[in-house]
Amino acid sequence: VGHRQLAAWVASGDALRRQVRVTAFSFADERVTIVGILNVTPDSFSDGGSFLDVDTAVAHGLRLFADGAHLVDIGGESTRPGAAQVTVAAELARVVPVVAALSERGVPVSIDSRRPEVAAAAVQAGACVINDVGGLRDPAMVAVAVAAQVPVIVMHTPSADLTDTHRYAGYRDVVRDVGAFLADQVRLARRAGVSEVVIDPGFGFGKSVDDNINVLRGLGALTVLGCPVLVGASRKRFVGAISGVAEASERDAASIAVHIRAVVNGATALRVHDVAGHVQALAAWAATGEPPPRSG
Repeated sequence: VGHRQLAAWVASGDALRRQVRVTAFSFADERVTIVGILNVTPDSFSDGGSFLDVDTAVAHGLRLFADGAHLVDIGGESTRPGAAQVTVAAELARVVPVVAALSERGVPVSIDSRRPEVAAAAVQAGACVINDVGGLRDPAMVAVAVAAQVPVIVMHTPSADLTDTHRYAGYRDVVRDVGAFLADQVRLARRAGVSEVVIDPGFGFGKSVDDNINVLRGLGALTVLGCPVLVGASRKRFVGAISGVAEASERDAASIAVHIRAVVNGATALRVHDVAGHVQALAAWAATGEPPPRSG
């Protein structure tokens, strides 16, 4: 996907929509949406290198879906601190075959990327959601989302530059600052005509352990924006810090605890590694006490 083809697509929404074969997806129904993580990268912080082979990645995506994921989120560029940036061509080569294969098998797929060229190609291959880790700062990404008419997840980071996203931003009031950024991006997206906007406060991105805890406690302040709220704390460093678990792959139990708290505080979608564990935890919570909001 080159700049010329991308420009042609975004110049006419019909041009892009005629080329896609996606099934409509929405975060607005009455459930906690479980988004399964599928990293087709060599260097992601938890599972880097595990799913580089297309067949292995597709098999894992099918497993996540069978375990109860409503959406499988495919990313081809690591956002961990210090990760090497990849070219657009390399990212496309990693994600498009996996998106296409899972979509053909009836699995709803999102594309986790900050690049409009990658998002457009993934939508053409069957992705039904764009997960923009750049926070919808790129006008071309807005144009792709409008042309495709698919939901967009807008994540907060201090910067769209991946080399700077983990720089501590020194917030005076992290909940207020994150909320202000997301409010601006929601207004921008709605004015442009994005079909559905989901907000993600960006746990771990430019935030200290205390910042992450404060954002978790203050999620209710973000719900006033009228958008589904997605939380992705799975296996992250701050989860390890508060639980005392050093190894990322061993943080699933702590991640579930943080995510249950997030749902209680207003989250309506969770981006997770351990899909089966989260599905079981939400079911047990609902059966034994006050159900989480929008559970089902």
